[in-house]
Amino acid sequence: MKLAYNLANHGVKVTFVNTESTHERLMSAMPEKFKEEIPIGLVSVPDVLEGEDVKKFIEGAPSSMPLLLQNLIKNINELNTDDQVTHVIADVSAGWALEAAKKMGIERAAFVPCGIATLALELHVHRLIEAGILDADGIPMKDEPVSLSSKIPAWKKNEFSWSFPENPQSEKFMFQHLACNTKEDVKISNWLLVNSFYELEPSACDLIPNILPIGPLLASDHLGTYAGNFWAEDSTCLNWLDQQPPRSVIYAAFGSTRIYNQQQLNELALGLEMVGRPFLWVIRSDFTNGKVEFPEGFIKRVEKNGKIVKWAPQEKVLAHPSTACFFSHCGWNSTMEGISKGVPFLCWPYFTDQFHNRNYICQTWKVGLELNPDENGIITRHEIKMKVEKLLSDKDIEANSLKLKEMARESISEGGSSFNNFISFVKQIKQ
Repeated sequence: MKLAYNLANHGVKVTFVNTESTHERLMSAMPEKFKEEIPIGLVSVPDVLEGEDVKKFIEGAPSSMPLLLQNLIKNINELNTDDQVTHVIADVSAGWALEAAKKMGIERAAFVPCGIATLALELHVHRLIEAGILDADGIPMKDEPVSLSSKIPAWKKNEFSWSFPENPQSEKFMFQHLACNTKEDVKISNWLLVNSFYELEPSACDLIPNILPIGPLLASDHLGTYAGNFWAEDSTCLNWLDQQPPRSVIYAAFGSTRIYNQQQLNELALGLEMVGRPFLWVIRSDFTNGKVEFPEGFIKRVEKNGKIVKWAPQEKVLAHPSTACFFSHCGWNSTMEGISKGVPFLCWPYFTDQFHNRNYICQTWKVGLELNPDENGIITRHEIKMKVEKLLSDKDIEANSLKLKEMARESISEGGSSFNNFISFVKQIKQ
């Protein structure tokens, strides 16, 4: 949605399409004031696939969704004879949308929500299989890292963009339906728009033709930080941050899908407490499989220096002078937002591209540290305490973080690589 807002701010009329269930969740979480000012059109197509099962949607979308999208476009064109749909931008995993646009003679662009290196890996999947490096399920044939370039972190087993260590069946499914189809999705797009900037992944950019890095995609000043949430933002955390000392707060947020068991939740809570610093912790209503239960007495003990919210305005939190570090799952959006604000990372990935993002953060860019599980696969309170203290005392990590922040700023400023790519794309749309 940030891409949609940025296009709208440059004079492009944008209609954002979701399924009905997703549309309803977005609208219910959206502030009323924003609904009055939103610069894009929000519409939906019917949920023809029962429930909200992601696997079922991915399997059924190619046969059920194209006609719905084509009918929507036809209706828009009939209602606005002077304002026709000229371009379709779709997630690279939604090749069916790009195919539908192609059949209608509409220009199309694939949007890549992950890093460029991750896309490069998926575009090379067929070659890796043919070379005997991966098997038909995406598993390495030998117990050694897979490398595309000496300047890109190699992928170890269980670190691929389709990796799902806790669920082998989901891993196999993601490889067959997402990674293996990326090449075909790219073929039917005119442009590849990536939420990254050239200076961040130059070696990966060189592996992909016709790519337009246009990131970091950030919320505009006019829109604040809202960019399409499934949960309402709790802005009280910003007032709380105002009361904390500079560079003192641990911001802990682990994305919109990760679920923790009770043992791990306890260790996480007690780890944040043991550090002894102020912390802002985002805990969704579905953070665990059942009711969220904290260790006995935890809430009382941390009431003076801890703040817990269901969802936070993340860009504002990361930009706040009180924020010291970002305790993160390393999703790509969070990675880009943390980098653009110059905040060091404490990395705790759990599936897909998050492992490779962590490797970039810790090994290549050197702006963070990773957590290591114990023999039972648990990140302990002692590991959390030790790594936070080490992270916040590392002056090199602090300096590297500020350097990346400046690189990101220059990239999206007038004359920067992402700025130029974005303006070039807008001009092509308006032709």
